[in-house]
Amino acid sequence: MPSLSLNGVTVEFPFPPYDCQKAYMSRVLECLQQKMNGVLESPTGTGKTLCLLCATLAWRDHFKDTISARKIAERLHGDEMFQNTPLSSWGTAATDGDTPTYYTDVPKIIYASRTHSQLAQVINELKNTSYRPKVCVLGSREQLCINQEVMRQESSTVKVHMCRGKVSTRSCVYYNNVEEKSTDRDLVNSVLDVEDLVKLGNKQRVCPYYLSRSLKQQADIVFMPYNYLLDPKSRRAHSIELKGAVVIFDEAHNVEKTCEESTSFDLTPYDLASAITAVDRLLVEKTKEAAHGESLTEDFNSAFKMDVETIAKIKRILLDLEAAIDSYELPSDRGVTKPGMFIYELLERAQLTYSTKTAVYEAVEQISGYLAGQPGIFLNINGLQKLADIIQLVFCGEPSDEKERHKLMESNTTHFKVHIHRDNSFHKKKQSADVWAASSSKKQGNILSYWCFSPGFSMQELVNQEVRCIILTSGTLSPLTSFTSEMRIKFPVSLENSHVIERDQIFVSIIERGPDGVALSSAFDRRFVPENMASLGNTVANLSRVVPHGLLVFFPSFPVMEKTLEFWRANGHADRIENVKPMFVEPKGKGTFNEVIDGYYSKVNDPASKGGSFFAVCRGKASEGLDFADTFGRGVIITGLPFPPKMDPRIILKMQFLDEMRKKKVPGMTYLSGQEWYRQQAFRAVNQAIGRVIRHKEDYGAIFLCDQRFKGSDVRAQLPSWVRPYVRLYDGFGNMVRDASQFFRVAQKLRPVVEKKAAAESCGTVWSSDTQSSRFTSSHSSHTQKAKALDAHLPSLKRRRLNEHSGASGMARICIEYESEVQESQRRPASLLDALERGDHGSAEDANAVVGEEKANHLSTLSLQHDKRMADELRGGKRKIKLVHEQRASVSDDVSEEGSASRAKKFLAEMKKSLSQVNFDRIIQALQTYKKTDNLDILLTETAVLTEDANTHSLLRGIYQFVRPHHKKRFDERCQQLTGQSCGYKVDHSLSKDEKKALVLQSDRQSAVGLTSTSTTSTCSQLNTQQLNKGGHHLNQQGLREPLTGSAPKSEVHAAFLSDVKKALGAEQTARLFQAIHSYKKTDNYESLVTTVVSLFTERDEDFSLLVRFGMVIRPHHKKQYKEMLDALIGQSVSAAGAAALSEDQQRPASSPPAKTQSKISCFFSCSQRK
Repeated sequence: MPSLSLNGVTVEFPFPPYDCQKAYMSRVLECLQQKMNGVLESPTGTGKTLCLLCATLAWRDHFKDTISARKIAERLHGDEMFQNTPLSSWGTAATDGDTPTYYTDVPKIIYASRTHSQLAQVINELKNTSYRPKVCVLGSREQLCINQEVMRQESSTVKVHMCRGKVSTRSCVYYNNVEEKSTDRDLVNSVLDVEDLVKLGNKQRVCPYYLSRSLKQQADIVFMPYNYLLDPKSRRAHSIELKGAVVIFDEAHNVEKTCEESTSFDLTPYDLASAITAVDRLLVEKTKEAAHGESLTEDFNSAFKMDVETIAKIKRILLDLEAAIDSYELPSDRGVTKPGMFIYELLERAQLTYSTKTAVYEAVEQISGYLAGQPGIFLNINGLQKLADIIQLVFCGEPSDEKERHKLMESNTTHFKVHIHRDNSFHKKKQSADVWAASSSKKQGNILSYWCFSPGFSMQELVNQEVRCIILTSGTLSPLTSFTSEMRIKFPVSLENSHVIERDQIFVSIIERGPDGVALSSAFDRRFVPENMASLGNTVANLSRVVPHGLLVFFPSFPVMEKTLEFWRANGHADRIENVKPMFVEPKGKGTFNEVIDGYYSKVNDPASKGGSFFAVCRGKASEGLDFADTFGRGVIITGLPFPPKMDPRIILKMQFLDEMRKKKVPGMTYLSGQEWYRQQAFRAVNQAIGRVIRHKEDYGAIFLCDQRFKGSDVRAQLPSWVRPYVRLYDGFGNMVRDASQFFRVAQKLRPVVEKKAAAESCGTVWSSDTQSSRFTSSHSSHTQKAKALDAHLPSLKRRRLNEHSGASGMARICIEYESEVQESQRRPASLLDALERGDHGSAEDANAVVGEEKANHLSTLSLQHDKRMADELRGGKRKIKLVHEQRASVSDDVSEEGSASRAKKFLAEMKKSLSQVNFDRIIQALQTYKKTDNLDILLTETAVLTEDANTHSLLRGIYQFVRPHHKKRFDERCQQLTGQSCGYKVDHSLSKDEKKALVLQSDRQSAVGLTSTSTTSTCSQLNTQQLNKGGHHLNQQGLREPLTGSAPKSEVHAAFLSDVKKALGAEQTARLFQAIHSYKKTDNYESLVTTVVSLFTERDEDFSLLVRFGMVIRPHHKKQYKEMLDALIGQSVSAAGAAALSEDQQRPASSPPAKTQSKISCFFSCSQRK
């Protein structure tokens, strides 16, 4: 393992470090050696955690060497043990002049991160190093307790008190083994995370919770979530000793919020009512027993000794506190705000003061413990526990006299506000006739909020504990100056590190306007304007085709995301995205999050899919530390600036507090203004979401900032330093699409990733794919089998499947294509770029592709074959012209019927999952009756049940495949009438099988005649696509759809093109195109024309051929430039027939044969015949 010397310390590192890693470790060592606090930002993917661990543990080892050297020096009385190695060189750099004399003086390292899952990742990194310190991970009883009796309790407060009761009476068998196991040498020297501790506890029947607390005493490095460290209550509960310790906060961008929340509270009427109920229950029991002369505690807990009078005093305190809070008449919903000192005045009205706090606290704790331990009775004691926590928080410190008490009270409340506001949660108790009953049970009460507005309060607490130094580090702390000013402590060491990636690995674009030219903005007055939401939908739909594999889309908040997605679903934008990348949406609750994210990972990794899109919110779970490496996050779209809700009382008070503190001008302290803080919150959330895209040195991806406000230089200055140099501003959407396509094309060639393998159950053979695929890490490999089942059992995804609308092409989709047509989807490229890049790769590949197309068609029902072929061609599959059907007609029919049966079976399985058993049986019976009687009316009557719910409309359209040809038109009309959507009926659907076969044979004969005339004479006007492809359109990359210009007048060519444009774009967009052309003729401004043209013709896949044909409008001196643009956008060289040759051919006389194009076509057909 390589070693390097930094600041006089030898650091063992798993591989030769990058320059940015050396810089980072040097700053960490500077903090440790100089006892200085540091704030260090290093982008995700730069190995920040590994550097932090290696540098810190290397310094700690060096520190121990220093003690050893000094002890030896004392024994030798100044003599040298080794002549060539003076003792002074053994380790003086570690301590910076300290003179520790005992090994117990070696500082303990406390490593805190936001969650246990993040800590588990840190511990895995530690296992990759050569360092093996003694490790301990602290967790809650919720995570570590294995006593089933305790874990059955619903309330965490009850669990705590029941656990304490069992420990005090030594009635927990797991706790009784802790002392013996905590000295086990193998255990002490093991590196275990929370999951490992629980496994060990179950295996050896020892309590993981108390075992971890025991290991803490001898550990070199202690891991914990940082609320354990910042919350004074948790710190006391876990007995965390901080004196002389090195405190590290990883993922520190959340520290500010945690600091404030850990020292704040909200006391609701329900909390007080539940506390009064619990005390009242105890008071009634105690009174009854006293009347009968019995002891309350003989049978259960002899330690509980409390008389009726004390219990009554506690109840009186609770009632007085409730009355004091409710005595304030609130003039509006905003509530009443008071200075922090007011909390003492309010609590004093309930006899809670510094002089009474200890007695009340102990009494409340004793009552809580007793009630929690009562067998067979459940009482909510959370309210009592909250009162105990409030007493500890508000009355911290022990003043010796009145003067010191007042000074302490001022100090404790400087950064707090008291806010009393109306309770809108309507938590109510049962009505009670007892005059002692809480008044909050009779009317809506008020909430008492005590809010901290400075994270510096908690940070100062840590400094007061005499820690050696505090290191805050994260991938997104920018801007550092404003971050540190909030903390109220000095950070002499700072670092804003560069990234390890190269210029060709990142693409950053500010998208001011969507493809339709509408300005994009998430500002409050614009975010829900239909034009804005539609433009954003068009933008995301376009980008979903440009970005390969996984695409992340972040919204400012859940309400904005929900309303926008609702609009997209209603207006077809969601369908366009879904067709390219299936949509996964971050849920609000925690319950289904893992299932949704697993489904996304699996879909991206599925070789039969084109990737997936994950819709999430800034500050949500997906934006915080989740791994979207490689193909799981090739692009990140930020749909707006996520400012906090400005009307939230806490936000308003925070801004007011900062403005007040800034006006006071406290010496040595600088404060942000309220507005600066407000803006900073938005930028930090954006930066955190941006950090999802590049996860390691070989990763690459694109960042799209879709809000016109990102244009401002002051806004761009708030982006991370590693992003700022790459930001590009574009005048038009088309230019951005062109450059983004070019970026991914180059990146995929320079950094190919491991190919995806199809699951064995998906297809009989192992497919190899030309498309780029993902590097699927071991942490996600277990999810590859979940994707299909997930859509069926997860309500949100199931609803999405049932709610599918037909796309712009009118395709009727019964089942989701990426599930039911594995082979056909497998052949499809992963993105628009891949689709257009897959041109002519040689005859062998063409032959394979024809076979693939056959399989895809046979998997479809006959009614969908035309649409499937068209969809495949639009996604980039090469158009295959079949000259001879007779050779494989019988085989084709057999396989087609087999495919139809398979599709029908899958549809029925899906319908069974979606309907009740009664309705499913009813519809199956109707289908059997229809089969016997050919009576469509019976089928229509029985399937009417599917029209009652919009979620089952797609099932009604799915029944279309079972309808006989002569009934299909009528069924389609009925479906259109009932659901508002067609089943995709076409005239040929009404033809019988024999009629279709005859039509195919006739088409082949006409095709052969057409080919003969084309190859022998120059007067043929154009290849007849109606004959060659049975009327299907196609994406023509070689320009075959262009009329051969030697055989048709120029005016006819232009007229045909303009007619196609009007059909594709509609009147409004066509007018926009004509205006751009007119402007081009006047000004010769090529860039302006191309920007408009690309944005119009790339919005839908089927319009891409128009982009190629548009070459006829381009002037000769721009032809080359236009061809190069097409090459970059399409990903392959556009043929002369497609672009540049248009200008040449169109200038030829009408009698001149189009030799170049015609020879290319003839060559193509001769190759096909040879196959």
